[in-house]
Amino acid sequence: MNDLERLQSLLETPGTFTWMCTDDEPHALGLVRTCAMAMNLPVRQWDVVTGIKDGLVSPGDTEADTEHPAAALIRFTQYTEPAVCVMLDPLGHLGDERTLRAMREAVDHIAHRADIGLRLVLIDHRDALPPVLHASALRLTLTPPDAEEVEELVKTTIRRISRKQPIEAAMSVRQLATVVQNLQGLSRRQIQQVVSEAALDDRRFDVSDLPRILERKRQLIQSEGLLEFVQAPTDMAQIGGLDRLKLWLKQREKALTEDAKQFGLDAPRGVLMLGVQGAGKSLCAKAIATAWKRPLMRLDPGVLYDRYIGESERRLRDALKQAEMMAPVVLWIDEIEKAFASAASRSIDGGLSQRMFGKLLTWMQEHKHAVFVAATANDIEALPPELLRKGRFDEIFFVDLPGEEARRSIVEIHLRKRGRDPSGFDIVRIARTSDGHSGAEIEQGIIAALHEAFSTKCAITTDLIDRCIRESPPISVTMAERISELRAWAKGRCVPAE
Repeated sequence: MNDLERLQSLLETPGTFTWMCTDDEPHALGLVRTCAMAMNLPVRQWDVVTGIKDGLVSPGDTEADTEHPAAALIRFTQYTEPAVCVMLDPLGHLGDERTLRAMREAVDHIAHRADIGLRLVLIDHRDALPPVLHASALRLTLTPPDAEEVEELVKTTIRRISRKQPIEAAMSVRQLATVVQNLQGLSRRQIQQVVSEAALDDRRFDVSDLPRILERKRQLIQSEGLLEFVQAPTDMAQIGGLDRLKLWLKQREKALTEDAKQFGLDAPRGVLMLGVQGAGKSLCAKAIATAWKRPLMRLDPGVLYDRYIGESERRLRDALKQAEMMAPVVLWIDEIEKAFASAASRSIDGGLSQRMFGKLLTWMQEHKHAVFVAATANDIEALPPELLRKGRFDEIFFVDLPGEEARRSIVEIHLRKRGRDPSGFDIVRIARTSDGHSGAEIEQGIIAALHEAFSTKCAITTDLIDRCIRESPPISVTMAERISELRAWAKGRCVPAE
């Protein structure tokens, strides 16, 4: 059933108490009005500014002295004729004991006097219904518009703004499908807003507006700060090494198409990347986004935890919802062991990590959106065993220190990045000198050489880079024992990224 059919099934029974948590208030109100008119019922609509008014006629009549929510709830209990009673944004007022008491009594009255034919509907953007009301409420979660509805919204929005001044809209069926796919996850109002902004900027609406649409969508979704947009390289040539990972991505990219689905292939769902600290796990996440031309959103587990009961779970739920809204997207969960290291023990945090870990695993297995999870981890021992079990991720990669060929590529990339021609340097010598160094350490060696050359007003040379790299002990020396343990554990358990 769609949203309208589900709401209608809830409102068919008198005495019901329905709660809709949504940011799309106009859509929710439209559904209520449609259902009420189909059942030939009046709508009595309340908000804190106007009080109770006719919800079907504008401006409509209002009821005096009903601006306070408690007064409105008491008035609802005095009705003797059937009606749909709608309250907009009431949850913020339920911290007041008088209002909460009035809400409880109204809910009980409407339920026990079903013969009157009243229905109570709460529409609020907050997801904070008091526990004492949960047992009585029938929650209706509104679904975002599907592809067909998004396409119709795009077309109607362009037609509407074209009435004042013509908009030149030139787009093939495939291009329109791409735009529609990238608009999915937004509310109906947001879709209309984004399309209007793109079209009104230059009085045109075509595929060249796609980057602007994606940027605006990112801004709308990122407003709560749970996910961070990360700029990934635009070309795989800017990423050195990781040849096996690159091949895996190239093969799996074909599985993202509709042809692959018809062939019987499911789209890849995620990879877990373990390895040496600083060896390029973050670069792997960027490589995935680059290879598949998808936005990269980073989830820092540290922002999820809150001191208030229930807030941490809500933050995780909201972060996953934001990722679904951004689909198609690569969701990078950085240092995943930090968030769920205590999942194996209830005694440390009262079972909070275990509950959040279970929520994440359930979501990873059941979500239907085009969200590819790229999780990175440094401490293998801190990871719950359930996360490493086959089926959680499509593949587990081990990111080791780069080999000689990869180091050559890394040196060339960072020299070009800083305006130097690699042909003027002995790349082979630098690559051999940097044996045991991570890509980040090689980059810092080149930066150190640039600093010294700039301060002494001399040219940067192979000798200078070679010396700067030698003078900085690599992680393979400072953490030799730890790296040996990592490599021993990964052998036979993970696929080498290079």
